[in-house]
Amino acid sequence: MHDQPYVETVPGVLGQVDARAVPRYAGIATFARLPQRHEVSDYDIAVAGAPFDSGVTYRPGARFGPAAIRQASRLLKPYNPALDVTPFAAAQVVDAGDIAANPFDITAAVDEIRAGVLGLITRPEQRVVLLGGDHTIALPALQAVNEVHGPVALVHFDAHLDTWDTYFGAPCTHGTPFRLASEQGLLVKDRSAHVGIRGSLYDRSDLLEDAELGFTVVHCRDIDRIGVDGVIERVLNRVGDHPVYVSIDIDVLDPAFAPGTGTPEIGGMTSRELVAVLRAMRGLRIIGADVVEVAPAYDHAEVTAVAAANLAYELISIMVDE
Repeated sequence: MHDQPYVETVPGVLGQVDARAVPRYAGIATFARLPQRHEVSDYDIAVAGAPFDSGVTYRPGARFGPAAIRQASRLLKPYNPALDVTPFAAAQVVDAGDIAANPFDITAAVDEIRAGVLGLITRPEQRVVLLGGDHTIALPALQAVNEVHGPVALVHFDAHLDTWDTYFGAPCTHGTPFRLASEQGLLVKDRSAHVGIRGSLYDRSDLLEDAELGFTVVHCRDIDRIGVDGVIERVLNRVGDHPVYVSIDIDVLDPAFAPGTGTPEIGGMTSRELVAVLRAMRGLRIIGADVVEVAPAYDHAEVTAVAAANLAYELISIMVDE
C-alpha cells in the first residue's frame, strides 16, 4: 500500500501522484510528485538533493535550492510533447531525498556526497540527477560516476568557467570543481565543453588555462553569431559518442529568467535557448546530471526554481529517450 495515489501507466512503474485526485499543492513535495525511494523495489533514475553551499564565494543560500526546486516541480506533467516521451512511464524515477553533507568542512562534504551518489548508482544502468546546492557538488558527483563508468565527457552550462584554482587556500569551492575533475582524470581529454560563459575574468590566462585543461568554450556572445543550432552542433561534435555528464548552473540563464542565484551575470541564455540545446542532446548516453546554484532567497515568484525544475525534467526526458 503506497502513501499516495500514484499513477501506474505501465505495470510495475509508479509515476506521479494523480493531480486529478490530489491537488498539486497538497501532499509531500517530492520532485514532480514522484514516489520516494523506499516506495519502490527498484528504480532507473534517482533525483536527489545535495543541500550544500559552503563552497560559495559570493551570495549564499543554495542550500535551500533542493526544497525550492521540489516545490516548483509540482506543476510538471507526465508527457513531454516536445520530445514525444512520457519519462515517468518509460523509466522508474524516484525522489531519493537529500544527501546530508557537513556544512562546516568542505572536504568531508565532498566525501559524503560522493558516497551518497555512489549509493544511488549501484549498477551502470542507474542514473542520478542532483539538485544543488552550490557547484562544489559537481566534483563528488563526477568522482562517483567515474567509479562506475570511467572518464566521461562533460557538458557544462554556466556563466562561469569554474576551472579556477584555490580560493583562500580552499582547493575545492564552487569555482574550482572542473579544474579538479580534469586534474583527477575524471574527464575524457578534449571532450568537454562550457556553454553560456560570459562576464568578467581575473585575467586572459583564465581562458588559456581552461583550454589546457581540455575544455572548449561556447560563449554567450557566440549565440548571436551562430545561433542555437550552431551551439548544438559544437556541443554534439565535441562530446562524440562518449558517456556524458551534464552540469547546469542556473546562472547560465540571464537574470531575467533566473534571478535567484548567487553570482548573477547579465547577457545570459534565455530559458528557451537552453531547453533547445538540452533537447538536441537526446540520443547521447547521459549517465548523470546536476542542476545547481538555485538560491531561493533572491528569487521572485519562484521564477528560478520553476526554471530549474523544468530543466531537471528535460534532463530526465532525454535520459530515457537515448
